[in-house]
Amino acid sequence: MLRLIFFGPPGAGKGTQAERVAANKQIAHISTGDMLRGEIRGATPLGLAAKGFMDRGELVPDDVIIGMVKERIGKPDCADGFLFDGFPRTVAQADALLAITPIDRVINISVPTQQLVARISGRRMCDGCGTAYHLSTYDKDICKCGGKLYHRDDDRAETVENRLRVYEESTAPLVKYFEEHGLLATVNGDAGIDEVGTKIAAILPA
Repeated sequence: MLRLIFFGPPGAGKGTQAERVAANKQIAHISTGDMLRGEIRGATPLGLAAKGFMDRGELVPDDVIIGMVKERIGKPDCADGFLFDGFPRTVAQADALLAITPIDRVINISVPTQQLVARISGRRMCDGCGTAYHLSTYDKDICKCGGKLYHRDDDRAETVENRLRVYEESTAPLVKYFEEHGLLATVNGDAGIDEVGTKIAAILPA
């Protein structure tokens, strides 16, 4: 069983790398951000409560996230392991997670701030299949599936800057936390997708 955490600032590419590793290791890829956005699309009580926080680039309260995570890792597709993408985001969440399950390795993807703003503010999402594009490589308004591309509220430049501030204040302390637990490995994410992926593969447990 393999239990991993990928974290890093918004736009560091952890989602892309997490998808690759989860597919290769055949473990569940768990993105709390995607889970929350699904609740928002479904207009569930959780989604409605979370939307205001996410639109402002703020963190959703710990008790909401932790309850959702505990339920998620109990599902059948997590029997052989799982990979958390963007969770935990605070030391309190990390404490709660380690009380629920052991973790084998934590991968921290590091990218310079100015590079992050450019990456995130240029991102566009498909309202149909959920595929992400970037204006630097795809400038159309329609997804390849036919869906409409839109600019997420939490990807707008002013919100991105607030998201990065929130990250530095609340999430960056996790570097020290996981170092002290002997779980952390940091990878430079300011490189090509394949290069970053190779670096990550070299430090994962067998």
